[in-house]
Amino acid sequence: MNLKKLAVAVTLSLASTAYATEPAQAPQALKNVVLVHGGFVDGSGWQRVYNLLTKDGYNVSIVQNPTTSLVDDVAFTKRVIAQQDGPVVLVGHSYGGAVISEAGTDPKVQRLVYIAAFAPDAGESVQSLTSNPAPGAPVPPIVPPQDGFLALDRSKFAASFAGDLSAEEAEFMAASQVPWGVGAAGGKVTVPAWKSKSSWYLVATEDHMIPPPVQQKMAKRAGATVVEASGSHAIYVSRPEAVAEIIEQAAQGKK
Repeated sequence: MNLKKLAVAVTLSLASTAYATEPAQAPQALKNVVLVHGGFVDGSGWQRVYNLLTKDGYNVSIVQNPTTSLVDDVAFTKRVIAQQDGPVVLVGHSYGGAVISEAGTDPKVQRLVYIAAFAPDAGESVQSLTSNPAPGAPVPPIVPPQDGFLALDRSKFAASFAGDLSAEEAEFMAASQVPWGVGAAGGKVTVPAWKSKSSWYLVATEDHMIPPPVQQKMAKRAGATVVEASGSHAIYVSRPEAVAEIIEQAAQGKK
């Protein structure tokens, strides 16, 4: 090797070494969190999570979806996203997972958090994901639709949705149900945001609405960072600390 070639080789080697030893850039910490509720409930169930996040300095907004159709709910969510002053962590519970999967392609959304939630792929809906339950899996006590809306049997609401809440709180949630549109349950996701955005998933291990193995399967398919916590489908109400913790983990970009 002549001197010129040797000098080039040494220069390239030093540059390569310097590049390899350069510390990785830390993920950007995000401050804006948008919370999306699921079917049969409204945004007020997020209050305990909201209190914890705001106490820690996060700017938290809550979407009040009409749960009439996936298209409508995505539109409501995108309006709230548009109001944020920077990048967003978008969080969905239950059916809200379908909403954030569709709305999360918004450029402001950088990270997704699924709380015991559906994470549909393209062409899937909550309805299609629940149409063939595994043998022995709990079946949500949904009563036949009336005027195009679904509800849960009030006498079975606590056991299926809120088994770890007090009897009084579960009874109130059952009595204050928000009718869930058949069009929302059947709304198909077009381009799932989890294919292009980093995702986190909290599996509720005592969930009787979305079986934990189904949650695990969807989380794995989405390539999400998975955390398990003991709790019912209403884990966002019963275990707000666990929910706030994974949201903050996502906000800080911690895998």
